Amino acid sequence: MSETFTSLGLKGGVWEGSLRGETPPTRIVLTLHGRTVAPVEISPQGPELWRVRAVLPADTLSDGAQTYMLIADDGDGTEAPRPGAVRLAKLPLLAGEALQEDLRAEIDLLRAEIDLIKREFRRLATG
Repeated sequence: MSETFTSLGLKGGVWEGSLRGETPPTRIVLTLHGRTVAPVEISPQGPELWRVRAVLPADTLSDGAQTYMLIADDGDGTEAPRPGAVRLAKLPLLAGEALQEDLRAEIDLLRAEIDLIKREFRRLATG
């Protein structure tokens, strides 16, 4: 497969994009944690160009970090992605209260690492 996916963004729980290639894949599915959560709509948009539309199921959204992926393969229905499947794109989402604590912890870690780098730089500059 030699498709190129361009994300057009997420709005109202729908992730849309354009897929360029000679022919569309047999199937594209939306996956989360390695399992298929929804089929994806593919419609012609122009010569060798297709519109891809994936609805994120509300019951899959939760606090924390999640990464949805668009997977193309030769399967059908909502079965798991087949061997040889190709990842077209990923959509990382961060949400909820857990996010605040995660971001604060990451910012604290970054500050500590910057302080360490500054100390080492000053030590090297004076020595």
